[in-house]
Amino acid sequence: MMVTIQFGLSIGNSRYHWAWFLNTKFQSSWDTEYLSIDRYLDFLPIDCQRIINQSLLEFDRIPIYLVSVVPSQTTIWQHLPQVKLITLADIPLLDLYPTLGIDRALATLGAGNIYGYPILVIDGGTALTITGVDAKHRLVGGAILPGLRLQIRSLSIGTAALPAIELPPQLPPRWCHHTPDAIASGIVHTVSSGIGDFIRDWQDLFPDSQIVLTGGDGELLAGYLQSNSLYLAAKISYDRDLLFLGLSAILRDV
Repeated sequence: MMVTIQFGLSIGNSRYHWAWFLNTKFQSSWDTEYLSIDRYLDFLPIDCQRIINQSLLEFDRIPIYLVSVVPSQTTIWQHLPQVKLITLADIPLLDLYPTLGIDRALATLGAGNIYGYPILVIDGGTALTITGVDAKHRLVGGAILPGLRLQIRSLSIGTAALPAIELPPQLPPRWCHHTPDAIASGIVHTVSSGIGDFIRDWQDLFPDSQIVLTGGDGELLAGYLQSNSLYLAAKISYDRDLLFLGLSAILRDV
């Protein structure tokens, strides 16, 4: 059987997110800081490098499927001949609007293909997004708000006395006597309660829908939600690779 390898590169607001695919099937993912074009091969997983070497594949001929929400970064990568830009036109979902983030669309596609439709996806990235698709694969809609870390950073930058803090590993106490704890409580409880309200409304519309979290802070957020409500604990799951699972589905049709 002929061996084919593809790379996926999702450029987020804070980092590069990478994946590799063997015969269009997703294998694994990893993250890097923004780096120069000639350095991406330094971070390939060992099993990926081994297959490339055994199959005598040329690195500069392995396609890179690019997903980007940062136009300046898109420009840097798009001139490489092996780079293929994924756009909304490639996404087999209905009623997508022109300014919908390609990362949201792909993650929702991946979640729907794996967990079934209807589907609600909550992405805990730099921007925290909520995206819902119904049983007919039509976009119902969603919401966008600043992510957990962006809210923390905005308080630190926008005030004279409030410090930057680290996100707590577990749901923090609600009533606090110290400023860092109060910041954690205010942000985490407010965001968790707001998302919980979105989830309950979605469940009223689609009682049998799966709810999946993803993104850099998705796992933390899932833990907060599960701790905050026994009702939500049984309703949600976490999957860090939804976007690349969606890209894998598209690669099968390329």
